[in-house]
Amino acid sequence: MSISTKAVSFVLLLAPLFAQGDLDVARSLKVEFPADAPIAFASHDLGDSRATPRGGAVVVDLHSSLMLRNVGTQRIRGVTLLIVAQEVTPGGKASVSVPSLDIAPGDTFSVRLDLRLLRPTLPAGNAPLVQVTLDGVLFDSLAFYGPNRLNSRRAMTVWELEARRDRKFFAAALANGGVDALRQAVVTAQARIDARPRLDVQVARGRVTAYDPSRNVQFAFVQFPDSPVESIRGSAAVTATEIHSPRLELRNSSAKPVRSIEMGWILADSAGKEVFASTVPAKVNLAPGQSGKVLEDTFLKVARPEGRPLNVSSMKGYLSSVEFQDGEVWIPTRLDLARGQLDRLAAPSAEEERLLGLYRKRGLQALVAELKKFQ
Repeated sequence: MSISTKAVSFVLLLAPLFAQGDLDVARSLKVEFPADAPIAFASHDLGDSRATPRGGAVVVDLHSSLMLRNVGTQRIRGVTLLIVAQEVTPGGKASVSVPSLDIAPGDTFSVRLDLRLLRPTLPAGNAPLVQVTLDGVLFDSLAFYGPNRLNSRRAMTVWELEARRDRKFFAAALANGGVDALRQAVVTAQARIDARPRLDVQVARGRVTAYDPSRNVQFAFVQFPDSPVESIRGSAAVTATEIHSPRLELRNSSAKPVRSIEMGWILADSAGKEVFASTVPAKVNLAPGQSGKVLEDTFLKVARPEGRPLNVSSMKGYLSSVEFQDGEVWIPTRLDLARGQLDRLAAPSAEEERLLGLYRKRGLQALVAELKKFQ
């Protein structure tokens, strides 16, 4: 779908939101979608949102719910919004993504905004304090609408494929063994998630600013039989608290050009205890059969939840997604993850967490009904 230059705007006055000590003048939140967008603004609840002067800047705390309506002809699986107080100021913009949706044409749904933004100055005249725009909508056909400034198409497609994979897993347990098998699959999945070791990780782009002595650590790779890209070798510089400057060599073993990959990182401490760190995306340009190097200015700050450094002794990598030039995406199967013993470490999908939460709150029959909706 193309994006019309004509836009439909909704201005929500925030004057009642500013308490004493905050800004005592009216400012606005502007929700602006293209005229041909498949979603439209329906209503809002601005809660206790507020804007507070701080030095020469304005701190905007948004605690709001936007009600949106599917005005298109396809079911919606995911939405990403871009929220901007100031385009170029650090802390001036953020995004909110909602995966695992199932919104039929004509239905409404809520998107919660809980975030803090920073403006260097008040806007001039009647300009809005904060603007909400659309970065992308993913449909059940995996078609996409939006400018994709944040590369939300790849992210939402990965989330949807993970959702389908995990729904299929639980639906198969139900079909093959009935409700008792489904209950056991749920209990096992929840126990696996609860037992996952945790790590505090911050992922950032740019060159590392610390100059602590580092050492070069090689990646060991978990290979999947049907992966369209082969990981040949890789390394990263490691300090007590940071991993930076990853270098990867990959080979496209598929018949289609590849434009991006996402690599999952598993770290091990000096005792050999492994923990999932993060998945890190990287742009590539690999023709079929071509090998190439990926050099990324990415760094991870890692620490144990109690604040102690991890002291990384070894690293393991695996391809968590591959995006082709035509927008198609590959992800590993649950069997792939289990064979590589990654299922006990990798983060669960948003859909798996949603289904397990449904089971905890509403019971087994509610989960059965939910799984049958997608059959």
